Amino acid sequence: MLGKLAPGTMNLTLDGQPVRVASDGQFLIAFSINAPGSAMVRATARDGHGIDLPLKVEPRAWRVETIAGLPRFAQPSATFARLRPPELAQINAARRIDGGADGWRQRFIWPVRGRISGLFGSSRVYANGEKGAPHSGVDVARATGTPVVAPADGVVTLAAAEAFTLEGKVLILDHGMGLNSAFLHLSRHDVKLGDRVRQGQLIGAVGMTGRASGPHLHWGMKWLDRRIDPLLLAGPQ
Repeated sequence: MLGKLAPGTMNLTLDGQPVRVASDGQFLIAFSINAPGSAMVRATARDGHGIDLPLKVEPRAWRVETIAGLPRFAQPSATFARLRPPELAQINAARRIDGGADGWRQRFIWPVRGRISGLFGSSRVYANGEKGAPHSGVDVARATGTPVVAPADGVVTLAAAEAFTLEGKVLILDHGMGLNSAFLHLSRHDVKLGDRVRQGQLIGAVGMTGRASGPHLHWGMKWLDRRIDPLLLAGPQ
């Protein structure tokens, strides 16, 4: 959701969590897959007077796929156990960077168009009834080498030189105000760390690096610590 504060407002919170506000009063809030059914936005004026805006968060129906006979995880190797912590540290650090981008103000576009092979929030039930974690982004199946463009203006906060164990060649863009995009399984990067990119600019190409069963783009988005559905920002193809 996008909003604007009235002049004289000192601060803004969402369920007690501080919300960043731009110099013109514009702000952004978002809700994760496990958001409760209600939320409270509170604005505080200079005189200390608070204004509350209660919000109702509608539930969604998430796709569940049952895969009989397939275990949830393969046994992790010693190499994976050694490599994974520093990879996660790089990803988490990149998502905390505020590059001052204004892409959050834009109507997002699809970084690549094609068959959607994985929906945000979908989950799998494996052998013995084990349920996997909800899918953290949207997958678009395309051939290796298909161009990937920036869905909105941003700053490159991670362009991993080496493929990560799960994400492969991963690229992260900061869109400003705590909103960022991650692009996984790329075959190459066409931008580097610190680059400022414009909406529609070439940033990489589809691949199947990391843990992927076929060539596709995984597009994940976060607002602060909340995973959100990119499809709701970009709209139907």
